[in-house]
Amino acid sequence: MEYNTQLKKLVMREYGRNIQNMVDHCVAVKDREDRRKCADSVITVMGNMFPHLRDVNDFKHILWDHLAIMSDFKLDIDYPYEVVKREDLNSAPGHLDYSRPDMHYRHYGKIMENMIQLAADMEDGEKKDQLIRLLLNQMKKSYTQWNKEVDDQKIFHDLFELSDGKIDLSVEAYKLPDVKVNANRNNLKNIKVQRKR
Repeated sequence: MEYNTQLKKLVMREYGRNIQNMVDHCVAVKDREDRRKCADSVITVMGNMFPHLRDVNDFKHILWDHLAIMSDFKLDIDYPYEVVKREDLNSAPGHLDYSRPDMHYRHYGKIMENMIQLAADMEDGEKKDQLIRLLLNQMKKSYTQWNKEVDDQKIFHDLFELSDGKIDLSVEAYKLPDVKVNANRNNLKNIKVQRKR
C-alpha cells in the first residue's frame, strides 16, 4: 500500500494530491496541443475548488501562476498570461522608501505644522481665533504625549516659531486647558488586577 508520507512533497498543499497528479500528467503529455488542453482542464478544476474567489481580480491569472509553480516551471505551453518566474518567487522584496517629511517638532506632526501655516495666512477674525484655539489645544495634547512636564509657555513659543512669527500669543492672553496625562502601563495592569478580585 502507498501512503502520502511516502510520496513526494506537495508544492501547494491547498490543491491536494489529485490536482498535483493532474499537473504531473500534463507535464508528461508529449503533444503540445494536447498539453495545452490538459492544462485548461486542470485550471477549470482548480477554479471549481475555490468558487468564492471568482470575484477576485485576476483570479484566472493567479490560477495560471499556481499551475506553473506546481509543475516546477516544466509545463511547456503558451500561457494566456505572463506567469510568475522561478527567480521572482525566492527574491527578496525591494527596498521601500518611506517619506520623511521635514518637521521642526516631531511630536506635533507635519499636519499640525501645515494647519498652523494655514491659520497664520488667514485674515484676522473669529474663524482665525477659533482655529488658533483648537490648534493650541491639540498642540498641548500632542506635547503631553511626548513630554512628562507640560510648559504652556513652550507651546506658545512653538506656535510663534511654526507660524513664522505671524501668530504671537502669550500665556496671559489665552489660558490653555488642563490635559490629563494617560496612565502608564503599570498603573493599567494594577487597575485590571483590582477589578478581577
